[in-house]
Amino acid sequence: MRIGVLAVQGAFEEHEQMLRALGAECFEIRQRSDLSGRMDGLVLPGGESTVMGKLLRELGLFQPLWKKIESGLPVLATCAGLILLAERISGEEGSHLGTLPVTVKRNAYGRQLGSFRTEAEMKHIGTIPMHFIRAPYVEKVGSDVEVLAEVDGRIVAVRYKNQLALSFHPEVSGDTSVHRYFLRMCENARGDF
Repeated sequence: MRIGVLAVQGAFEEHEQMLRALGAECFEIRQRSDLSGRMDGLVLPGGESTVMGKLLRELGLFQPLWKKIESGLPVLATCAGLILLAERISGEEGSHLGTLPVTVKRNAYGRQLGSFRTEAEMKHIGTIPMHFIRAPYVEKVGSDVEVLAEVDGRIVAVRYKNQLALSFHPEVSGDTSVHRYFLRMCENARGDF
């Protein structure tokens, strides 16, 4: 299993460590030429979504990644990655990749001091630890979007086709459940990406 991890900004190393521990091969995506080999899945990590979106365009990564996601490449998007995928960002004009039919609210829990940890049920996985760091949440979902988890009545995990998007950071918890679920998605997709 060969997983590409967007590594232009943000918390990508923790995802790589967790995926490697589960037996996946990881490679970092920093420029367009990094997309030349086979890829079974893609990780869009947490970080600064505005900066990441800008860099995707400047580095020529936006269009090829959008095309791969649209063609069914499995994606694990956490925190800022969720914002990159969202069709709409609440209170803002425009979006980034826009492949996920949801509306997200940026910094929904406040700034750094609003960060917190909890445990909650995630559909198909079970109860897992969830770390929220300047996290967004999903305000609205399209009709084909499966809600996987809610915390305090707010949607924090969704799946749409092969896109798995989370408000929280599973890579910092030490619990590999989400990454195992993602690798199963990649195994089942097995396309020519």
